[in-house]
Amino acid sequence: MERLLRTQMQIEALRIFCDLAQLGSFSAAADKNMISQSAVSQQLAQLERSYNCQLINRHRKSFGLTPAGQLYYNTCRDMISRHENFQAALADLKNSDRTRIAIAAIYSIGMHSLQPYIKEFISLYPDVNLNVEYLSNDRIYESLLLGRIDVGLVAMASGGPQIQSYKFADEPLVLVASPQNSISKKSQIDIDMVQYQPFIAFSRNLPTRNWIDQLLIRYNIAVKPVMEFDNVEMIKRVVEINSGVAIMPETTIQNELANGTLKSIPFSNKNIFRPTSVILRRNRAMTKHLRSFVELLIGKAVK
Repeated sequence: MERLLRTQMQIEALRIFCDLAQLGSFSAAADKNMISQSAVSQQLAQLERSYNCQLINRHRKSFGLTPAGQLYYNTCRDMISRHENFQAALADLKNSDRTRIAIAAIYSIGMHSLQPYIKEFISLYPDVNLNVEYLSNDRIYESLLLGRIDVGLVAMASGGPQIQSYKFADEPLVLVASPQNSISKKSQIDIDMVQYQPFIAFSRNLPTRNWIDQLLIRYNIAVKPVMEFDNVEMIKRVVEINSGVAIMPETTIQNELANGTLKSIPFSNKNIFRPTSVILRRNRAMTKHLRSFVELLIGKAVK
């Protein structure tokens, strides 16, 4: 037991050094690991005494790894990755009949695009417990980095040193209108026509809004939204009462299309879509079931 405890402490020390190197801040590394800034400094000092070399530059205007520090950082990452792979493999052996995969998706993907994959995976692995929750893009990234979830599904994935993303699906974007709007009678429409309609938009802080804004700029279209909302349900309700039109992923309005409360008008222009992605924490150890689930989502083997 004492040896196991010592090993865990050593692994935690490696994690703290990696966090310090990645974040470039003693206070940020301390906050992430819920220890004092002094404890981080002491651990670094102890490492440098042990190896008799400086691992991190501490100049006022710069903070970075020395060549020795970069070598140690690469070694730490490799050791942590190997340890996590061992733990994942051990968990597979111990809990092969009680495996759990935690998934978070933005609402539109989780309720629509993801569902067929969930059904197929459950049919293949009925003993695996899939736990799906719906979160905002930002919350999904946060939960993934903190280890609260195993896999995330987001729109317009943003990269980073700790995030690995894989293409999931390109969701067609369509013009959404009330059946009472005369534009809903059209079988398709040029995106240029959007600027002549009252426009209901996503809030400015959302990735989908940024993507649609760039799309409109590409076609040299200027719109002035009459209303902005941070979720698809509010946009749908406002469009239903004919207060304007919206550009939305077609997957998000399937129920309304079936009920006849909204109309979907495809664009005649090419490449009008919203990209979505599967995201994982980079260098994360994966159980065999998690790997199988991710490979099912992205349609190829995960390296």
